[in-house]
Amino acid sequence: MVECHSLRCCGDMFAPPTTKLGFRHAVVPVGRWGGRRGGRLELSVLRPSLLRIQAALPGQESSPESAKRCCDSSAPGTSSYVLSTVGKSTNILWHDCPVGKLERQKLLRQKGCVIWITGLSGSGKSTLACALSRELHYGGHLTYILDGDNVRHGLNQDLSFNGEDRAENIRRVGEVAKLFADAGLICIASLISPYRKERDACRAMLSDSSFIEVFLDIPLEVCEARDPKGLYKLARAGKIKGFTGVDDPYESPLECEIVIQQIDGKCPTPKAMAEQIISFLDKNGFLQA
Repeated sequence: MVECHSLRCCGDMFAPPTTKLGFRHAVVPVGRWGGRRGGRLELSVLRPSLLRIQAALPGQESSPESAKRCCDSSAPGTSSYVLSTVGKSTNILWHDCPVGKLERQKLLRQKGCVIWITGLSGSGKSTLACALSRELHYGGHLTYILDGDNVRHGLNQDLSFNGEDRAENIRRVGEVAKLFADAGLICIASLISPYRKERDACRAMLSDSSFIEVFLDIPLEVCEARDPKGLYKLARAGKIKGFTGVDDPYESPLECEIVIQQIDGKCPTPKAMAEQIISFLDKNGFLQA
């Protein structure tokens, strides 16, 4: 007996017919969906209903042979699904949906992107992220902030601050940011992210130019004078090891999209910094779709 291992292969048969006016009407097969054996639907049970659905669809071939070819991946001229191995995940399959990034962007009237704010601790990354999110929100744009400390309260609470875990922290945030951008949101990630390698890896996750790196280039002495969380003081006292800017390096971006610096020895206001980024977004078409 030929069995249908997946209803995906019959998906076109189940699509409701559409009238000339664009309204969908349902074709409801009469009968009982049964015949399960070992978690698979038997074709002998499916075939009568499939044929009734096919007959209602204009231009569709309707015969027991066509139903068999649709459901039987071993039939000539058909191909099986290609499973993948990614990292430690084996036998996985990417599922596409007819509602994609372009459709979501049109709905939101903006283009999904990742704004990656990097800089020393105390440079103002979180302050800038919040100011930027607020200004975009007032302008009618949907955003979400991935703050370096916030994600460690949940998603990354299992990670320490050693080199390996910091790299994994950045990778996870990059993957989540990629999902937000794919959803059509303007994702604002604010993390120290001190190493170019990890930042470049996050940039490579996005297939187009929707990764916008913002370097908050504030001098170390200014950041240390601010010391909002008292971490520089602890690091100087030797109570925190591997602290960026003290006993661990920060690698400045080489080709970032936006650099924010002091002007005449004064730091720009959060609003001014946010406007600088919004100007870039507007000029590059991210605020419309």
